[in-house]
Amino acid sequence: MKNNNKQMLLEGPILASLLKLAIPIMVANILQAAYQLVDAFWVGRLGGTAVAAVSVSTPVIFLTMALGIGLAIAGSILIAQYFGAGNQKMVNHVAAQTLLMVISVSVVLAIIGYLLSPLFLKALGVAPNVYDGALGFMQISFIGLVFNFSFMVFQSVMRGVGRAVLPVFIVLGTVILNFALDPLFIFGWHFIPALGVKGAAMATVSTQSLALIIGFVILFRGKHDIHLHIADFKPDLVHIKRAFKIGFPSSIEQSMRAIGMTAMTFLIVHFGTNTVAAYGAGSNLIQLIMIPALGLSMAISTLVGQNIGAGNMKRAVSIAKLGAFLGFSLLAVFGIIAYAFAPHIIAFFVPGDMPVIKGGAIFLRTACVSWGFLGLQLCLVGVLRATGNTVIPMILALVSQWVLQFPIAYVLSHYTTMAEKGIWLAFPVSIIITALITLAIYAKGDWKKKQMITKTAILSNKVEDEMMTDGMEVAK
Repeated sequence: MKNNNKQMLLEGPILASLLKLAIPIMVANILQAAYQLVDAFWVGRLGGTAVAAVSVSTPVIFLTMALGIGLAIAGSILIAQYFGAGNQKMVNHVAAQTLLMVISVSVVLAIIGYLLSPLFLKALGVAPNVYDGALGFMQISFIGLVFNFSFMVFQSVMRGVGRAVLPVFIVLGTVILNFALDPLFIFGWHFIPALGVKGAAMATVSTQSLALIIGFVILFRGKHDIHLHIADFKPDLVHIKRAFKIGFPSSIEQSMRAIGMTAMTFLIVHFGTNTVAAYGAGSNLIQLIMIPALGLSMAISTLVGQNIGAGNMKRAVSIAKLGAFLGFSLLAVFGIIAYAFAPHIIAFFVPGDMPVIKGGAIFLRTACVSWGFLGLQLCLVGVLRATGNTVIPMILALVSQWVLQFPIAYVLSHYTTMAEKGIWLAFPVSIIITALITLAIYAKGDWKKKQMITKTAILSNKVEDEMMTDGMEVAK
């Protein structure tokens, strides 16, 4: 079974290999989003104050989670290449060391976040009637970072060895369990006290800890192309340092995207409630279409990394080309559909509010013309990440958000007669330019010369010196 899995990823039809990885990743991402939807459903039953308590806490938690996402990406990249090279010892070693690194970082972040939560809320200017609920939710969520970060690594490890389906079943089970536990912890039942907003965080942390336990059992049983032992967790500072150098730029990239969207919101609020609502409704759809694009990007990154590790650059190039074509085509089709049915789509989120529907339709139709380029850019970034080059994707994110999108939106909305339409126009302009820059970087071909490992790499007491000092150059 193991050989069949590896053979398909390294030798089988490229489209089938991509879909085998991409579809489970997409489903897992949708299920992860369901956590927030489930919490929102039950917390909403407590009233507006409770909803506000969760809303003010979420951005702070998301920013800290960006670090975990970046470090998990580093593990996935390394594992994919070692798996492709057929070095099982290094696959196990990298998985254990990535877990060790992420758990250590998450414990530190959890302690700092828990202690500083009151300061965060005061800095956000939280109303007194919201403060207690927000504080409880935020502090428990920070405790949960340990389980959240670690499960991210488990998912990345499974993705790196081509076993993307298994985490889907775990996440599905925990989402269902979370839906059952939320009302118990929020409203109380028999011996379980009513914890209110804090209960939603407690339910999520409980289910995430269960998911992590299941993940560790799978990793230690060794039946899915990876088998960890306690000895693998002996700290290897050389590897941890290199993995951190790969993962930290991805963390910055994720953080800058979140901060960039917040900055755009500050521009939008100046044009009134209807404009904010129109932006919110349109953004909901953009977040939905990002799920398949990100899933395909992750699948491309894994598959390209595995084939680079196996020394099969010709197949890696074919995967990159097909993946980029699929990304552009898929999101372009979504864009055409969104353009045609924009008013109906916005009305689904805000039924009956004609000013918001009209404004949201204008935003959606302006933004969706660039969705094909968005899919292209995300997929090509996945190719670059497969080589361990996470610095360029970080720079591209900074350029897109802070050199292009925000300045263009500010100038067009404040110094022309376009008003909020200038903000809407900044989205496609920045996306198309960024996509073309990414395409130029890809076409230059430097990524084909980069490989993080040597095919003859072996495991000793310390990871061999397989990367150059920047952690990304080729050992030819």
